[in-house]
Amino acid sequence: MAEKISVQGNEISIISREQEDYISLTDIAKYRNKQEPFAIINNWMRNRSTIEFLGLWEKLSNPDFKPLEFERFKSEAGSNYFVLSPQSRGNGLPNSTKSPSNR
Repeated sequence: MAEKISVQGNEISIISREQEDYISLTDIAKYRNKQEPFAIINNWMRNRSTIEFLGLWEKLSNPDFKPLEFERFKSEAGSNYFVLSPQSRGNGLPNSTKSPSNR
């Protein structure tokens, strides 16, 4: 069972797996759009700043991360045709670490 915290009156789930804690992006996105939180997450996942953050995260925490392959993602981020979802491989980046997501 997930723990819950309250942030500005909104319940946010915290899931613990293998001594790691994960917050629910879906719960956070519901603050902006209760009916379609996935739309908020999809827009966030297309944002260039988000892609740059994920690249830095992978560089620091994943010894198998391939920065040259990541450059393609970074250069396409924010364009109309760029799509990256939480359910894609890891977080969609080459040789990325896997993060839990609701499927």
